[in-house]
Amino acid sequence: MFRKKANKPQNRIDSLIGAGTRIEGNITFSGGLRVDGEIKGNVIAAGDQPSTLVVSEQASIDGEIHVSHLVVNGSINGPVYSAEFLELQAHSRVKGDVQYNTLEMHLGAVVEGRLVHSSSVTEGGKTVELKIASRN
Repeated sequence: MFRKKANKPQNRIDSLIGAGTRIEGNITFSGGLRVDGEIKGNVIAAGDQPSTLVVSEQASIDGEIHVSHLVVNGSINGPVYSAEFLELQAHSRVKGDVQYNTLEMHLGAVVEGRLVHSSSVTEGGKTVELKIASRN
């Protein structure tokens, strides 16, 4: 009945990985990060503070992502863990499983993997199997 109050997304971008930039290695950040370039490594938000990652249309990330708020319009190859809010915009391409709390998916977005709501993970991983209803 009473839900935990969600953290507000980071309203400003503190760091930018510009177009034409390629980074190989893991990235840990706090606050807001916008990626316009290419990352080969994991992108992880530091601590329990609200964090926002924006992946622009020309950007690509090849690795795991762990953030509280994520907006994707580019490509991600790897699992995604968004603790609060995930927005998949029209040009987003995600190859990997996606764990989220709140999801907004625009027409044209593609996910090649499982979409897992985070409350089903915290409740012991229970899943519900849907069966075809009989006519009897």
